[in-house]
Amino acid sequence: MAEPTQYWYNTKTHEVEEGMVSPAIDRAGPYATRDEAEHALAQIKANSEKWAAEEAAEDN
Repeated sequence: MAEPTQYWYNTKTHEVEEGMVSPAIDRAGPYATRDEAEHALAQIKANSEKWAAEEAAEDN
C-alpha cells in the first residue's frame, strides 16, 4: 500500500512541494493537503502568537 502524499511549504521559495524535495531547513510540514501547505505561514504565525500568549500567562 502506497504512503499518502505529503505536502511541504518551502520557506525559501514560498512554493508548495509534493514530497520532501528541498532540504529540511527550508521546509515546513508535512501537511495532508496542498491547501494546508499553501496556508502554512498563517498557521505558523497563529501558533507562535498562541504559544507566546500562553507563555506570558504562565509568567504572570
